[in-house]
Amino acid sequence: MAKNAPYGDGHRIGQVKGRSQAYNPTNDRWTKRDAETGRFIDQKADKQPFKGVRKEK
Repeated sequence: MAKNAPYGDGHRIGQVKGRSQAYNPTNDRWTKRDAETGRFIDQKADKQPFKGVRKEK
């Protein structure tokens, strides 16, 4: 995972490693996926993409 120190300042240093995100047009949400296993990990509650996670093509 990415480093985020000093904690609580609201920004990330570097990108999140080992993760990617894909857009799901069925429910209009972004879903986070593990790059190693391909399993879906998390889904955003709002319609904005995850911060610092690369997008799949």
